[in-house]
Amino acid sequence: VEPLGVSPEELHSQVGTYGVPEFGTRFVRQMLEVTRPRTFAELVRIRGLSHGTDVWLNNAQELIESQTATLNEVIATRDDIMTFLIHQGLDKKQAFKIMENVRKGKGLTGEDIQVMESCSVPSWYTSSCQKIKYMFPKAHAVAYVMMAFRIAYYKVYYHREFYAAFFSVRAEDFDAELILGGYEEVKGRITEIEKMGNGASPKDRKLLPVLEVALEMYARGFRFLPVDLYRSEATRFLVCPEGLLLPFSALPNVGDKAAESVVAAREEGSFVSVEDLQRRAGISRTVIDILKKSGCLDPLPETTQLSLFG
Repeated sequence: VEPLGVSPEELHSQVGTYGVPEFGTRFVRQMLEVTRPRTFAELVRIRGLSHGTDVWLNNAQELIESQTATLNEVIATRDDIMTFLIHQGLDKKQAFKIMENVRKGKGLTGEDIQVMESCSVPSWYTSSCQKIKYMFPKAHAVAYVMMAFRIAYYKVYYHREFYAAFFSVRAEDFDAELILGGYEEVKGRITEIEKMGNGASPKDRKLLPVLEVALEMYARGFRFLPVDLYRSEATRFLVCPEGLLLPFSALPNVGDKAAESVVAAREEGSFVSVEDLQRRAGISRTVIDILKKSGCLDPLPETTQLSLFG
């Protein structure tokens, strides 16, 4: 978390990968805490371990934690098996056959184990092969990590743009009222959802990663700006000198179509009243009430009618 300029306590995590594809889930973050990768090659191994079936859990994780093997020694991708066995002296064709059987979850035959033992393959390695049900190819792991690495670069060096892009993609899951409440409110809600465990609703599960990135953004000293009738965009979070400006679609139950209608009507000129906004944008009373609740309609009178008597 050091490159982000925050502490693990502030971030509510030991690693700073919130919002980074393939590395931001709770499962992979726990893997990163155990393995502490330092190189691109080790990140590729993490990707392979996380995508396989019975490759990490009850397998490589136990080997690393017991110091039986290191991250660079455990089986992470299907290619690892063939290259390691060839390096140990097995025939290339047999090494390939073993790799294919293991990656398909077929395990090892008695003959395979005998040949591997004759080439000084450790017993933990053969045992690991027997547990694997599915393995990820290394080339695919590299492609995923290259993408994640690029995004992580922007997260560190172009943080405002990273957060704007992240929340724009997830505007549908953004809880504006909660997140505008600030760091402590966001952190408290994260704790509540975590305590629910498997009992958390699908909505809360989708909200959690959004809250985690919002918490990180607050911890790094940035802030969110509430929806502004004349500055907010329809669906895209906007980077401003004073913070990250919410779009109309970040408000609950304001769909993209309604948000785009407000922006289109705004381009025709200023609104003289709430009534004028509703008529020109063609939006429902429900959307108007949501906009009112957000505070962005506060400067507007309700109607365009003038009182002759004050």
